[in-house]
Amino acid sequence: MSSRPSRVSLFWGTLRGGGVERVMLTLAEEFLDREIETDIVLMEKKGAYVDDIPSGARVFDLKVSQVIKGPFALSRYLWQRRPSVLLTAGYTNRIALLARMLAETSTPIVISEHSTVSVAGSNSSLPDWILNQLTRWTYPLADHMIAVSEGVAEDVCRSLGLDRKGFEVIYNPVIGPDTFKRAEETVEHPWFRNTGISVILGVGRLVEQKGFSTLLRAFAEVVRARRARLVILGEGEERPVLEQQADALGISDHVWMPGFVSNPLKYMAKASVFVLSSTWEGLPTVLIEAMACGTPLVSTDCPSGPDEILEGGKHGRLVPVEDPTALANGIEEALEENLQSASPSALDRFRRDWVVEQYLDTLGNLAEATPARLP
Repeated sequence: MSSRPSRVSLFWGTLRGGGVERVMLTLAEEFLDREIETDIVLMEKKGAYVDDIPSGARVFDLKVSQVIKGPFALSRYLWQRRPSVLLTAGYTNRIALLARMLAETSTPIVISEHSTVSVAGSNSSLPDWILNQLTRWTYPLADHMIAVSEGVAEDVCRSLGLDRKGFEVIYNPVIGPDTFKRAEETVEHPWFRNTGISVILGVGRLVEQKGFSTLLRAFAEVVRARRARLVILGEGEERPVLEQQADALGISDHVWMPGFVSNPLKYMAKASVFVLSSTWEGLPTVLIEAMACGTPLVSTDCPSGPDEILEGGKHGRLVPVEDPTALANGIEEALEENLQSASPSALDRFRRDWVVEQYLDTLGNLAEATPARLP
């Protein structure tokens, strides 16, 4: 095992309520708990998780809304701060690698890929073919590459022609000391207190990727056969479309979409079944959280992550993508059968302490060769 780095810099886009943001904030919190000096570098300091920045982190807001300006802004940070190692995630991977070239510094950069690049969009206005060429050129410049699932690693390498051996797979740090405590909190909404009516739960940003349109159609089939309610936690651009669809399906009185919530775990623990309806993912945190809560699980077998999390259907049902009837049947089966919760050993892969040690091994190996220099 390597020595731990004394300083770490984490770089990503914003603090919107997404999976990448939660992972990076969790890593920052864990690093600080281990008395590792931690910089958080953001394209823009904005979003639902602004108040969740761990105390003790030094925050650098680049104040950049356009991706094309990111490399120039980050290069100034790299030149002035000279971090001993930089960990970046998602679309900012390319920005970090370009910024290092502009800054002409030797800071080791570890990139982490959280999405299946063959289907995931980007936050860039560049055409896909230019973006893919840029990714093929920049990714090999990284000192180390991490993927959050085997599926993501395989997809990146297949799509971009990279060597699979160049990627290390480290699952996301999802389950921590407060996970089960948060799951025990009270939900005030009356639907969660009426044990005679099943509550189906979905969680995620209201965007096309999450497949909530398919979930609404599946729920319309379920509610014709039994008393049930559908709750979708999250906010996003698709809200008007989904609300109109619920009206058209005649189920709006049975659907509640309260928006973004800071603690979805308490809803998961009290739901009758948790459903992931996505068309693609990287490693869906919400599915892991729901599994930790012991909630019956139904998920699309989308690329990638669900199959790995559920171990081929061992811990929940996997159904085809964008198939409302198959999804409805999966929900019905989950509601009718008394499913056993996943064993603690199935959750070990996602425990924060285990995952963080893997990150520290990687970051420590790279930081050892770089002398610390503070401004």
